Amino acid sequence: MENPTKEFYARDPALVARELLGKILIRRLNRFFLTSKIVETEAYYGENDPASRARGGRKRFNELMFLDVGRTFIYMVHGNWLLNIVAHPIGEAGAVLIRAVEPLEGIKIMMKNRKVKNIYSLTNGPGKLTKALAITKELNGVDVTDRESILFIISGVGELFEVESTHRIGVKRDLPEKLRFYIRGNKFVSKK
Repeated sequence: MENPTKEFYARDPALVARELLGKILIRRLNRFFLTSKIVETEAYYGENDPASRARGGRKRFNELMFLDVGRTFIYMVHGNWLLNIVAHPIGEAGAVLIRAVEPLEGIKIMMKNRKVKNIYSLTNGPGKLTKALAITKELNGVDVTDRESILFIISGVGELFEVESTHRIGVKRDLPEKLRFYIRGNKFVSKK
């Protein structure tokens, strides 16, 4: 399986968010690999997106959203780290929030990290998946297109699935477009 390239991420965040579904997220943790399938995402744009971290322009805390695509952008909300992948056409700003993943390998480690026994509540939300995969601010700026990275994304196995879209979850003001994408029927999606 190959990695999506920088060119994959240098496009409209909504297109990248939709096409990240089914891709495999791999976290190196010591000598283990924690592997999961991306099943839910949300797209965020630049200054004109009322729900985006980039709203209001480029600042120190959101600078990564304006820079090199294919890198992680990690920030905290309500005591949880959230994993985003920077994605936007060159000269713009944007990112894709990874909202939920389906655990594939390293599940016992993920359960220990989260202290849960129910696999379906293990990674079905953005804060849950970062805890399960031990993703913190230290991984901010990691290049997910590089297989040598501590966190990277590879193409999935090409399974067929239907994609659902809704408005983003938990935002006070949203754009008119539906920018949340998820695999229909997947049990690890945060909200149906």
